[in-house]
Amino acid sequence: MTIARDERAALATTLRAVGPDAPTLCEGWTVRDLTAHMIVREYRLDAAPGILISAFAGHTKSVQDKAAEADWDSMVAKFAAGPPLYSPMKPLDRFVNVTELFVHHEDVRRAAGEWEPRAIGPAANKAILTPLKAMAKRAISKSPATVELVTTEGEQVATGGTGPSVRVVGDPLELLLFTFGRAQTRLDFHGDADAVAAVKATKRGF
Repeated sequence: MTIARDERAALATTLRAVGPDAPTLCEGWTVRDLTAHMIVREYRLDAAPGILISAFAGHTKSVQDKAAEADWDSMVAKFAAGPPLYSPMKPLDRFVNVTELFVHHEDVRRAAGEWEPRAIGPAANKAILTPLKAMAKRAISKSPATVELVTTEGEQVATGGTGPSVRVVGDPLELLLFTFGRAQTRLDFHGDADAVAAVKATKRGF
């Protein structure tokens, strides 16, 4: 098993536990909608561009809405099976899906109300940290402060933005969620109070 496969199995268990109508941190999406998104991303290569490119978003939404009409148990089973053999994500699953799976798992967990961070272990933390370092600088590049992301172990992840310094400290998963624009995180912010507030309020993500 890989970290991505372990997290996929854990997320599938959570999906079954909360059910299709539970909320998520993705605005306007239920768990059914989020699951359809994850399925389309891996099974419908023709619709994948619309996830990131607005010009193709209409087609992607149409395909995703259709995917969301399927039987719930079959949807979860399809997601749990992972990318199909014809998908380029199949051989790259361990590299391209780690951040996607961890973020969306927390999108489900943390939308339900009370939550606590998971203890995910050193191997998973390392698997998150590698892609996080590559993408975080871009995500915080427009921050209204010079943001420094640092792990609780003191390892620097990325620095970006301009203005007064704000240091954001936390475990790799919490920093990943922050980078993807999620507000439901457990992080320590160090810096001028106004600068910290501005950083928290700034849109992040990809």
